[in-house]
Amino acid sequence: MKVVETPIQVRYQETDMMGVVYHANYLVWFEIGRTAFIESLGFKYAEIEKQGVVSPVIDAQISFKNPVRYGEETKVKTWVEHYDGLRVTYGYEVVHENSETAVSGETKHVIVKKDNFRPVSIRRSFPDWHEAYLNAMERKE
Repeated sequence: MKVVETPIQVRYQETDMMGVVYHANYLVWFEIGRTAFIESLGFKYAEIEKQGVVSPVIDAQISFKNPVRYGEETKVKTWVEHYDGLRVTYGYEVVHENSETAVSGETKHVIVKKDNFRPVSIRRSFPDWHEAYLNAMERKE
């Protein structure tokens, strides 16, 4: 399976009073990773959105294992966990420099028409994107 690693440098404003990354920021990092993953497949969200579709999150799961602190460098690993032609679930792992897992999680998405939020089949409407997802799930990297 294809896994994309995106570096993240923790900024001061991302931390709470305890000096650790505030929990909601991991979801932002997931989105950074997801965007990088899609770009690694040869697509850009902005170009896709110009076609009148968006990709909302319909479910999110996150597990906190080990805190990340201000000044640390970390990375988010992103891959496609599940894809059925309509819905896609991305998997994530935020890791410390020593490769220890800090956070893991998933987000589930559908592609919908921007004007009415009706689901769109990726398989039928975006065959190149569909093939890229299938290839990313099979690839051994």
